Parts: sequence; structure tokens; C-alpha cells
Amino acid sequence: METYNEYTAKPFLDNLLDWEFNNNGIEKKFVFKNFNQALGFIVQVGILAEKANHHPELFNVYNKVTIRLSTHDANGLTNKDFNLAKGIELLLK
Repeated sequence: METYNEYTAKPFLDNLLDWEFNNNGIEKKFVFKNFNQALGFIVQVGILAEKANHHPELFNVYNKVTIRLSTHDANGLTNKDFNLAKGIELLLK
């Protein structure tokens, strides 16, 4: 499975709004109106991730959610991460 570094990931990140390369993965912070909206988003991401059999790291404090994607069995960033990030972005449209 091909992995990407900060430089090889750039073309993919250019097509993803506000996702950033960090420590062999990509991350994005989301801010919602309140805790209920943040929690609803987390549930939607969980369903999407389960269908893709690719599970993100999710961090939540009140109305803020940070998502980190990295393919653990590849020890780095792969197409699976970019594909899940695209799917997560579609949840917000």
C-alpha cells in the first residue's frame, strides 16, 4: 500500500478544504453550533467509517471535533485516508 509524505500528499490536500498533513496523517478541526450538532456529526462519520472499514481518530470537546486520518496498518497516509476525508466533506454539504 503506497504511503504519502507531506510533499506527495500536497496535490490531494489541495482538493480538501482545510485538511492539513500532520505526523504521517491528515487532520481537520470542525466547529459546530453546539454539542448536539457535533455529536450528530461524529455519529455520521462513524457510520461512514464503518462502511469503509477505515476508522479515524475522533476528538470532541463541546462543539469542536478534530478528526485525524492515518492508515495504521500501513504506518502512514494512504488513499484510504483521502477517500474517507472526501466522504466526510460530503456529509457537510
